[in-house]
Amino acid sequence: MVPVARARVIVVLGVTGSGKSTVGRSVAQRLEYDFCDADDLHSRGNIEKMASGQPLSDEDRRPWLNAVGRRILEILAQHNGVVIACSALKKSYRDIIRDYEPSSFFVLLSGSQELILSRVVARKGSFMPPQLLSSQFATLEPLDGDEVGVTIDVVQKLETIVQQILTALCTGENPEHDS
Repeated sequence: MVPVARARVIVVLGVTGSGKSTVGRSVAQRLEYDFCDADDLHSRGNIEKMASGQPLSDEDRRPWLNAVGRRILEILAQHNGVVIACSALKKSYRDIIRDYEPSSFFVLLSGSQELILSRVVARKGSFMPPQLLSSQFATLEPLDGDEVGVTIDVVQKLETIVQQILTALCTGENPEHDS
């Protein structure tokens, strides 16, 4: 049985290496929603900048976040729900997404810098170098009171993380974590 989610747009966010894509794909599969990795929407210039070890500026991110918002609207127009894996580290970035879909539900994947660095170093094929992780942690802003969502600790097993997200989405209850 497919869980009935209370949101049609779920944004899984966090720093690089927090598990956004893995968790997002799993949640999308369980809900039978479309999945989109926002990294696929970056311009070539943004990818080259990050690959060279330079963090993106707010000006670099704005067109990318607007592309994320447009993709959300495209998927919603097809009458599908969508899970987006998107760093969306600042509240102002999430506000751009909410401009496109005000009822977006945010899932902030959090963990220690040491744990996430170990994941980043171990993965293959990413354009994001480990040296940008500290700048992402410095930029990361927790969910604010006007943002609907949940913060989940990534030290747990994938299935536990997914179940906590589904519980928050489907029942409105948020076991173990503040919303």
